[in-house]
Amino acid sequence: MFYHRDLMPKTLEGQITMEKTPSYFVTREAPARIHAMSQETKLIVVVRDPVTRAISDYTQTLSKKPDIPTFEILTFKNRSTGLIDTSWSAVQIGLYAKHLDGWLQFFPISQMLFVSGERLIQDPAGEMARVQDFLGLKRIITDKHFYFNHTKGFPCLKKPEGSSKPHCLGKTKGRPHPDIDPDVVNRLRDFYRPFNKKFYQMTGKDFGWD
Repeated sequence: MFYHRDLMPKTLEGQITMEKTPSYFVTREAPARIHAMSQETKLIVVVRDPVTRAISDYTQTLSKKPDIPTFEILTFKNRSTGLIDTSWSAVQIGLYAKHLDGWLQFFPISQMLFVSGERLIQDPAGEMARVQDFLGLKRIITDKHFYFNHTKGFPCLKKPEGSSKPHCLGKTKGRPHPDIDPDVVNRLRDFYRPFNKKFYQMTGKDFGWD
């Protein structure tokens, strides 16, 4: 963590330096290390329906390793009993309440902003307004900076006038998901429901995944 800080540019008064590493939220050692570096750090976490993100995670892995077992096989320790394999990273990452518990030992919830991945697609300007307010920034990014790319299924960011093409998510984003057995999806939803409910209570925000 201190190694990363040494790689960052010098931050002048009135400036904000950001570092983006998604795995920090689920890495057990990260909260203590970041707290040791700076107790004033503000944390932004983008979350989405844990079932959808598990399927998305599997889809990305499948594109690199087409010979891996099916999603249905990897989801269960025992398919007949319905026992979910929580050691599988695609499932484990979606236990947001569990991960948040570790962060709350070092940071108050007031220093955390949880951005809805679904809302980020449906209303990117609205979610970005929350981010800018959270960081104490003037609302510069608004509706006029986005347009929806129907091919990707995601919004794209318009660059300033006179610049090149708009910035859209890379080719690894927006892949069609494989068809998953609906019974497996329903079992996963049942599995995540109590964890989601606790996460809603902890954050004070209902993300509507149920």
